[in-house]
Amino acid sequence: MTVNPLLTGNGLCKSFGPTPALRGVDIAVHAGEVLAAMGPSGSGKSTLLHCLAGILRPDAGEVRFDGRRIDHLGDRERSLLRRTAFGFVFQFGQLVPELPVLENIALPLLLAGRKRRTAIAAASEWLPRLGLDRVGDKLPGDLSGGQGQRVAIARALIGRPQLVFADEPTGSLDSVASDQVMDLLVDVAKAERAGVLIVTHEARVAAYADRRVIIRDGVAVAPTPVL
Repeated sequence: MTVNPLLTGNGLCKSFGPTPALRGVDIAVHAGEVLAAMGPSGSGKSTLLHCLAGILRPDAGEVRFDGRRIDHLGDRERSLLRRTAFGFVFQFGQLVPELPVLENIALPLLLAGRKRRTAIAAASEWLPRLGLDRVGDKLPGDLSGGQGQRVAIARALIGRPQLVFADEPTGSLDSVASDQVMDLLVDVAKAERAGVLIVTHEARVAAYADRRVIIRDGVAVAPTPVL
């Protein structure tokens, strides 16, 4: 790609006590691109995502988003960035169990200070888009795994983030639900022109990406095109 990357990590290192998780990783995600970071459990791929998303600070190296260095930002600034520019989809959805589907989807807008009526109206527009028409008033505990992940996708994208981080988004789903969720995540994210970084150990999931990079023992192997 000829344009500048939306997100870059250069020379990222991170250890937990004496155990190194990242050993100098270089990675880049472009706007509108789906990049899969693959690797087995313990390879450092989730730590990489957390450093890139500003959840963890790397011990060394730097993270830049939209040309701005973000790893040196304070906690409040990084939290604001995660609320306004980033969206997140995790393995088990991490929906708020006490809130119905509509309020879970609207949550990013409510936290950003949008009026409740406006936020709920925006959330309602996502229900038919992701096949959730009949579950808006249900609690997360009443949903199937696939439905819960679709709610998580809507919540991640409702604020129109520039970048979506997906950490093992299909890890708790069967193959049919996994394919449905990945189709939705990739199609909707691209329609919204968001970049996507997927962390996964599954080749089936990585096949949805435009590029793949392998994380092995805390080191990134050169990315390869997906055929």
